[in-house]
Amino acid sequence: MSSFILKFLWLEKSVAVGLDQKIGDRTTPVTEFFFWPQHDAWEEMKNFLEDKSWIDQSEVVILLNQITEVINYWQEKTELQKRDISHLTEKFPNVVFVGFD
Repeated sequence: MSSFILKFLWLEKSVAVGLDQKIGDRTTPVTEFFFWPQHDAWEEMKNFLEDKSWIDQSEVVILLNQITEVINYWQEKTELQKRDISHLTEKFPNVVFVGFD
């Protein structure tokens, strides 16, 4: 079971990802939100994760793969499709979508 949760802001012009750590029944933010495509959110998260020796390498791979899947999915959608968010939690059950526009 992962001790981390990826949180996404699903926006029309960008998608952002932040990382929280599970502590008991609660979560606490570990990172700020990294935005795509204004910046390279994936690369920024990769650099952050690689600098943290307390995050297991296998966990890093899983988190980066999940980020890749969500960003790729976001990029494939038209602006109209990006507004239809009802299916996101089904498609990506291991992440949390915390904001939309």
